[in-house]
Amino acid sequence: MNMKATMIQLTTPLSKATIRSLQAGDQVLITGTIYTARDAAHKRLAELIDKGKRLPVDLENQIVYYTGPTPKNPANGSFSAGPTTSSRMDPYTPLLLEKTGLGGIIGKGNRTPPVVASLKKETAVYFAADGGCGALLGACIKQSTLVCWDDLGPEAIYRFTVENFPVVVAIDCKGNNLYENGPVRFKKPS
Repeated sequence: MNMKATMIQLTTPLSKATIRSLQAGDQVLITGTIYTARDAAHKRLAELIDKGKRLPVDLENQIVYYTGPTPKNPANGSFSAGPTTSSRMDPYTPLLLEKTGLGGIIGKGNRTPPVVASLKKETAVYFAADGGCGALLGACIKQSTLVCWDDLGPEAIYRFTVENFPVVVAIDCKGNNLYENGPVRFKKPS
């Protein structure tokens, strides 16, 4: 685990070499394209994969952000897009990592052992975004475009163009887990 906080600039899509270079604890600013998908979209993606059908978006080496964005405020253009609790996507994540070539995921909260194992196997990374900072994160989103499933409202898949979107590497592709290892660093000796 990275013991010093390193600020890293990333541009999407992610290469496997870039993913392998990231360490749990790294602070990252993402610029480029990220896609949104929450519970309902994950369920639909998994159903399409199970049926052998083509997905409505190519996720290879891309990043999926677990969020349900709010519409832009017409008065001031503000936009909120805070992270959703990631464990709700855990039943679908290993399948999506394996079948889509997804490079990274953004959410909040720890992940289950099967997801951590899948991140290692598929050379992918889990980023954490700060919960409660939806407006700050929204300010980093320069464009939002509906990709598919508008019937899902905020749970539809959107393509975001982001600039300096702040996240932390929570689980790297080696399985180092900031949620488990981080507290050990700050534990007071007994």
